Amino acid sequence: MRDVYINGAGMTPFGKHMDKNMKSLAAEAVNASLQHAGLTKEAIQTAVVGNAYQGIVTGQESIRGQVVLRAMGIGDIPVTNVENACCSSATALQVAWMDVALGLHDVGLVLGMEKMYMDDREKRLKLYSSSADVEIVELFVKAMKEDAERRRKDAETAEKTAAPSGEKKKEKVEGSAFMEIYAMAARLHMEQYGITQRQLAVISSKNHAHSVHNPYAQYRTSFTVDEILAAPLVAFPLTRPMCSPVGDGAAALIVCSKDYVKKIGAKKPVKILATVLGGGVDRDFFAPDIGERLSKIAYEKAGVGPGDIDVAEVHDATAFGELRATEDMGFCPNGEGGIFAEQGHTAIGGRLPVNPSGGLESKGHPVGATGAGQIAELVWQLRGEAGGRQVEGARVALAENGGGNIGVEEAAMVITILQADF
Repeated sequence: MRDVYINGAGMTPFGKHMDKNMKSLAAEAVNASLQHAGLTKEAIQTAVVGNAYQGIVTGQESIRGQVVLRAMGIGDIPVTNVENACCSSATALQVAWMDVALGLHDVGLVLGMEKMYMDDREKRLKLYSSSADVEIVELFVKAMKEDAERRRKDAETAEKTAAPSGEKKKEKVEGSAFMEIYAMAARLHMEQYGITQRQLAVISSKNHAHSVHNPYAQYRTSFTVDEILAAPLVAFPLTRPMCSPVGDGAAALIVCSKDYVKKIGAKKPVKILATVLGGGVDRDFFAPDIGERLSKIAYEKAGVGPGDIDVAEVHDATAFGELRATEDMGFCPNGEGGIFAEQGHTAIGGRLPVNPSGGLESKGHPVGATGAGQIAELVWQLRGEAGGRQVEGARVALAENGGGNIGVEEAAMVITILQADF
């Protein structure tokens, strides 16, 4: 197996791009990655394209990658399409890594892309349900909503003695099936370890503060902890700013063999130390979850440990997702993710900055582009190119990207570990 490097990264801003289609978003990201790598499209020998929902949103199936790449003049090369829920493009990176590591090609393109925003809100919400077991998800979500409403009422009753008289009931907004799943997991974690809603708000506030410095982020507005707690409730204990928005976007990466990196004289190559894909299992909620199991494999393959990580991008579709990920990745003990965040360790300037991009909560979550977007951020961090959100001295980085849901954990997950090799 040959060493594999990322030599270019580019992405579009994530957001509601009603004036752009999948072809224009993909072209913008691919051209940016080629420019970053100092290459032209003629250098690309193979491409792997990650996408989850275009079959539902636009009806485009089967040849999604070929369609967008041919439109920008990239053809006559192998194109592999990857669909793996929210970790589609992180999975695409692993496929491209294997191709180059095995010596089949020297230069590969990884593209993650998604168009999700549409005026049909009901159809939009169904996108997320399609990434779970559709035969049981409706009953599952109904039960979780009933549980969330009961717990919300209990919490309100407990707070009445401290609340001013005449205080209005907090506004409730409808979320997706996945927000209900995350909320249920958060409530169970609260019961087991005593984490608090305020700790989740601390995480969300930190990520929104990071996103102010990210020109690619869908949201670039900071919120105080109290503003986040006072925001409309999606599913107890999650308020709107704690949850990732719906949006569109694309991200692209250029992967190269070590020989090719030397051939072109790349000045700041980023080495892929490990990229590990795993699947969920049937288990009790309190047993080790997929992130905890998979991170141990990734660390072993990379030859590093949690203490070696300088910066991380984790899958915070909600603030609870980040809290759980910091525990699962071994950054802090189980049950202490909220305390770890309250102590400032995950903020830029802290012991281990997490989601300097703003995370999915702020940067956005166009599902097929999310994994490649995380890697792009980490490549810029390791190359010292992240501007106002730069983590000083970052040399080793980790990305954790979950996808879909079956039972009590993600259906798939990819953990990638990178190192600045210059």
